[in-house]
Amino acid sequence: MKCIRNGRLVLPDSIVSGKAILFDDKIRAIIPENEVNETEYEVIDAKGALVAPGLVDIHIHGYLGEDASDGSEEGLRKMAAGIAKNGVTSWCPTTMTLSVEEITRAFDTARKVKAEENCYGAKILGVNCEGPFINPSKKGAQSEKFILAPDGDFIVGNADILKLFTLAPEMEGALECIQKVSEDGRVLASMGHTGATFEEANAGIAAGVRHTTHLFNAMTPLMHRNPGVVGAALSDNRVSCELIADTFHVHPGLYSMVAKAKGNKLCLITDCMRAGGMEDGDYTLGGQHVIKTGIQCLLEDGTIAGSVLKLNEAVRNVKNHTDLSLAEVFACASLNPAKAVGEGERIGSLEVGKCADIIICDDDIHVNLTVIDGEVVNL
Repeated sequence: MKCIRNGRLVLPDSIVSGKAILFDDKIRAIIPENEVNETEYEVIDAKGALVAPGLVDIHIHGYLGEDASDGSEEGLRKMAAGIAKNGVTSWCPTTMTLSVEEITRAFDTARKVKAEENCYGAKILGVNCEGPFINPSKKGAQSEKFILAPDGDFIVGNADILKLFTLAPEMEGALECIQKVSEDGRVLASMGHTGATFEEANAGIAAGVRHTTHLFNAMTPLMHRNPGVVGAALSDNRVSCELIADTFHVHPGLYSMVAKAKGNKLCLITDCMRAGGMEDGDYTLGGQHVIKTGIQCLLEDGTIAGSVLKLNEAVRNVKNHTDLSLAEVFACASLNPAKAVGEGERIGSLEVGKCADIIICDDDIHVNLTVIDGEVVNL
């Protein structure tokens, strides 16, 4: 049994000092520090730092030169180990609009790596399938030649490994697809890369859409006479919303507005591509040439192509640009996304009985230590 003491615990609704966490693979107790007999435990001294829940990234394509769409087992392991250093303890490798054969291979690879028992880094919750069921007019950095009509049978047939998928609700066959997936109940339907009107987006929500892929980006904007997908997503409390809080994809002046509108339905993501953690230069995303310059990743025509954001940086950006409490900010990157993909009872917060997924970080959210299922993976 291990013990973390001398830290400021980020609990679901408050920051608490003078308490210790006792854990093995699960959190077994949160007790006053003066009740801890240190001779009984392997003690980790937090040295006054924040002790927070492990972060949950449900939308990440790549990192450290690797990409989930490559279908490489070693690539997934490298990504998992790398993002653990950023405080991510659970994640959804995210595929692009590629050929069905390539997407299926990526699914199979994720199945294999997810089933591995050794602790190599962040845990795979399941795959995020971003495309190919999108609108060509809002494809962004996705490859138009592989875009397909929505196919509910394909999603349900891979529901053992899928956690969520993106589609454009206005496309022919989309509502039937959403209904089929919603009735099955295992995969979260998300609207994104969509040119839907407010009314078409609401029809998608009525059919079962409960999530929004990178709010504001690659969708119809919020206008006062045409609220668009953004208006539908912000106004329906059943729908959770992803936000790429890198200060480039979405202006930080909007973070507070979105947080107030969505509350515990706001999910911070990275949408990180293989250039994440790498030097500036030339990379690929979905087979397309991408140029990384600082925090910007662009196709040759200037189209935004994913990000190089780290999830702990997203937490820092929201902390610095909103008046949210620290507990609320961390929830946006842990409990909220965990709940969105149906894992909120198991991960996402420091509560007795949940997985011992814990990070220790400073006030600027620089991660000092990561614990996954009770094992220290980052010192």
